[in-house]
Amino acid sequence: MSPQPVILVIDDVLENVAVLGAALAQVAQVQFATSGQEGLGLARRNAPDLILLDVMMPDMDGFEVCERLQQAEATRAIPVIFVTARTDAASESRGLALGAVDFIHKPLRPDLVQALGINVPVLITATYAVGSALAAFAGVLAAPIFQVNPVMGSNLIIVVFAVVVIGGMGSILGSIVTGLGLGLIEGLTKVVYPEASAVVIFLIMVIVLLLRPAGLFGKQA
Repeated sequence: MSPQPVILVIDDVLENVAVLGAALAQVAQVQFATSGQEGLGLARRNAPDLILLDVMMPDMDGFEVCERLQQAEATRAIPVIFVTARTDAASESRGLALGAVDFIHKPLRPDLVQALGINVPVLITATYAVGSALAAFAGVLAAPIFQVNPVMGSNLIIVVFAVVVIGGMGSILGSIVTGLGLGLIEGLTKVVYPEASAVVIFLIMVIVLLLRPAGLFGKQA
């Protein structure tokens, strides 16, 4: 049996790394880096067969990473594919001019994801099943405290929306961290100044959107 090819994923968003890693795990040995500098080091040391590279990263963007890969003798021959949310023609042209072999846009198309080994219908079904199971479990836990009815929890929809917006659209980590943080802040507000507990989350959302429109963990355009 021939050894599996090595694919290096360079992306600062852990959710993207996890998705690509799961998609490619059966056909390749997947390595990952969450910064451009770390990715360059791995590429020099391990000489992967392919690099999947994001463009928008904080310390060093993907264009600079690609340029440095092309400048180094040890990494010049490694094919690079950009996997990025940028869809403008200028970015694609720049990436290809720097030596990339392809430019794939996020979010990945279902047919492309399936080609990478992910069964999209099963994944969607499993997502809804897990969500429904968690909602049912939450209802069971709440039954001794609250009156059970079909619309229980509907008052939380706006709060959940605020959590997603503050955390950053598309960031699972952002939603988790923001949900925990806002829960603590709301609880402390109820103890210290109960009158403000109903609006504190929305005040935080306004402040975050003014300072960072993409959310705390979202990528700036």
